[in-house]
Amino acid sequence: MTLARLLFPLLTVFLGGCTHLFFQPSREIFSDPAAAGIKYEVIKFKSGDGTLLTGLFFAPAGVPRGTVVHFHGNAQNMTAHYPYSAWLAKEGFNVFIFDYRGYGASGGKPDLDGLVLDGKAALAHALKLPGARPDRIVIFGQSLGGAISLAAAAGSELKPAAVVLEGTFYSYKSVASAALRRHWLSWPLSWLPWVAVSGRHAAKDSVGSLTCPKLFIHSEKDRTVPFSQGKKLYAAACPPKQFWPVPAGHIEAFYAYRETYGPKLLDFLADALKE
Repeated sequence: MTLARLLFPLLTVFLGGCTHLFFQPSREIFSDPAAAGIKYEVIKFKSGDGTLLTGLFFAPAGVPRGTVVHFHGNAQNMTAHYPYSAWLAKEGFNVFIFDYRGYGASGGKPDLDGLVLDGKAALAHALKLPGARPDRIVIFGQSLGGAISLAAAAGSELKPAAVVLEGTFYSYKSVASAALRRHWLSWPLSWLPWVAVSGRHAAKDSVGSLTCPKLFIHSEKDRTVPFSQGKKLYAAACPPKQFWPVPAGHIEAFYAYRETYGPKLLDFLADALKE
């Protein structure tokens, strides 16, 4: 079999528009917060095109210090991702995590433009949560969710008080190219994303428009999104900004390493919210 025949299926996928390969949704329920004794409310709301979306709301005991909107990563759904943010409710924050179209109990099928539309709708709906204030909205985006959150915020009238990005990539083109360079067999194709992957809604194009305090978190040992991607995104942002390297993992700062980075995040948010 010739190399051309081996590579043809890959070329077909990429040239067919491979941005959809960034989405790995699931309808499975991975974890119910109630099983861990965590109170929550299921939220139903509509995206800009009418697609019905589903979210989970974790309320604090008293008046919220702020409202955290969690944009989760590209795989599974929010029932696998809420532990990264739900703990903030005990620290006095509204926490709102939602599923993009095609994920979990949300309707529709995932596509890049649709996910950005969903992100804008989530930011707008966050203002309807009890005690939410437009000047105290915090965006928390992980991996793909970071890219979606930046594009949504840039296209929204809402101005976040702070943005926290963990394991987020510089652009869809650059991270796809980096992934192909990891293996000797796919390395010769590393040029392909630069011509085949969509350049729309790239994080690099949105991050510079945000003037609020920004926190970038990335592991030097990240095997999913290269550390260099996080550093490039950080460089593209305007001050005020911080960069925290974490020991290992892709998005583990507030799960495996919460004891270390949880208190630091609370300090960052207190400063950003001028408490």
